[in-house]
Amino acid sequence: MNALNQEVSTKLELIRQTLAETETQGLRLRGTDWFAWATAGASNTVLLTAETGVAEVLVTAQDAWVLTDEIEAQRLKDEELPANFQLHVNPWADAAARESFVRDATGGGKVFSDVFDNAKRDRPIAHVEKRLPESLQQHKRVMMSSELERYRQVGRKASEAMTEVLKAAKPTWTEYQLAGAGAEALWARGLHPALTLVAGERRLPLYRHATATGEQIGRQAMLVFCARGYGLYANLTRFVSFGALSDEHAELHRHVREIEAEALNVCKPGTSLNAVYDTLAKAYQQHGFNNAIREHHQGGTTGYLAREIVANPTTTDTLAEGIAVAWNPSLPGAKVEDTFVILQDGKLENLTFDPNFPSVEVEGRLRPIPLEKG
Repeated sequence: MNALNQEVSTKLELIRQTLAETETQGLRLRGTDWFAWATAGASNTVLLTAETGVAEVLVTAQDAWVLTDEIEAQRLKDEELPANFQLHVNPWADAAARESFVRDATGGGKVFSDVFDNAKRDRPIAHVEKRLPESLQQHKRVMMSSELERYRQVGRKASEAMTEVLKAAKPTWTEYQLAGAGAEALWARGLHPALTLVAGERRLPLYRHATATGEQIGRQAMLVFCARGYGLYANLTRFVSFGALSDEHAELHRHVREIEAEALNVCKPGTSLNAVYDTLAKAYQQHGFNNAIREHHQGGTTGYLAREIVANPTTTDTLAEGIAVAWNPSLPGAKVEDTFVILQDGKLENLTFDPNFPSVEVEGRLRPIPLEKG
């Protein structure tokens, strides 16, 4: 059995153990994140902005299926799915046929599901469906060695795309052009540009979440990626400056790097996310920015979502070996962000580090600084 099939087999065992322990007859996974997790990196995505895809996973005590329609079945079989799954195909115009199949496969019993009807808020789409248990949520957040190998590939490609684009950027480019070049560089490497934020010189100090506009970027710009590959998100932020950075801006970047270092230092197995948040809050205060933590979220755990859990004062979820984190402390005009994973010895591996992008050492870690171009 190859590594991919072995990974899926291990996950199916975890699911079936959960079904047995909870006396539940099946599990449905419709979300793009859960589908990728269960299939070891396969994609059910066609529309990039959709939270659910064109296929779903159904697991019972005996069987594992991918459910899809006639439009998608052959491509998924040829290009996406591992051998662990049977394929069940319904006519694209007959969604009821799929629901009938699920009822038959599960004997009309209780089914775990990852997707709920937003209109009904906390109520499942079907009355027999119930929320995934926390034990499975935790399994999704903790990377197996084979998942981590894929994550390293995604992080390397995303960071190389970022470097390539910022080295090519010109001050006369519009923010749209910079975002478009970023998306092109990601697509060229087989990654989904799930997010490409851009702020040029004028907008940079005004907005933390700066979606691109038709304005020229001017003397400096920020580019942010959430790049998805194998369902995994590589999150990173970089800056470019046309000419030397002013002392004032250089100082802002120094502050955010040092604030981030405080958070990274406490990212060890057993540390709660609210403890990391509290560390960041104190670091902002020590640097003289008492209100900065309220002006933008600070990040949290990542993996099959850009942020699995966003840290706040009440998030008591604890970090563990194999969990990935992406913190993004920011000040007006400055920000730092990379994707790290917690290793066996409690150390952090930077998945989005590119040695070809300028950096400085901060408390033993190489952290990016703005790329200065003449």
